[in-house]
Amino acid sequence: MKRFLRDNGLSVAFGTAFVVVLIGQAFAGQADFNARQVVAGGPLLSFWQYLASSDFAVNVAENWQSEYLQFFLYILATVWLVQRGSPESKPVGKIGRESDEDQQVGAHAGRDAPRWARVGGWRTALFSRSLGLTMAVLFGLSWLAQSIAGQAAHNAEQLGQLADPQTWPQYVASADFWNRTLQNWQSELLAVGCMAVFSVYLRQRGSPESKPVGAPHATTETSG
Repeated sequence: MKRFLRDNGLSVAFGTAFVVVLIGQAFAGQADFNARQVVAGGPLLSFWQYLASSDFAVNVAENWQSEYLQFFLYILATVWLVQRGSPESKPVGKIGRESDEDQQVGAHAGRDAPRWARVGGWRTALFSRSLGLTMAVLFGLSWLAQSIAGQAAHNAEQLGQLADPQTWPQYVASADFWNRTLQNWQSELLAVGCMAVFSVYLRQRGSPESKPVGAPHATTETSG
């Protein structure tokens, strides 16, 4: 067990933190929702009722979709865009998809390489893009979940105010939906951009997200 925890420390730590924070969000969200219901004179929800509500679902989904969008865009952008001096970037001379030899695919794959990296054809092509495709699919699914849950939550508010509910296409085109969506997107894009630039000039000793402390600012793709 100790070896497992050591070898999987990042996934275990972040997985545990995710569950703890999600539970905390659920309790805080229930309290906030019920406080708004008291003001509006609406029915209160128990904890389990709140977990099944559109209010909780939209709050979770809108954050998930922005995170997956961040990683999808960053994975795709770093194929073609570089930032001199950033450990988040490839060297300036390796812009693009790189050669089969550089990527160790097909005839250049080692004996321990993943099978789909060695076989060639559509399987290697698909495996070569699997990370970006997975992030894109997860973004699309969480965006869809956000839009559906957001429509339900929005329509519940509309009915409470004796206003007409909106169809899904109407809600997706509404200011409420895009206000929720864009405020998450801009924060993620800002954070990624700051990380790419700050890591040129700042250091974190021992972190693979940072260059070695004594590395020159212009050194690119070197982890500390």
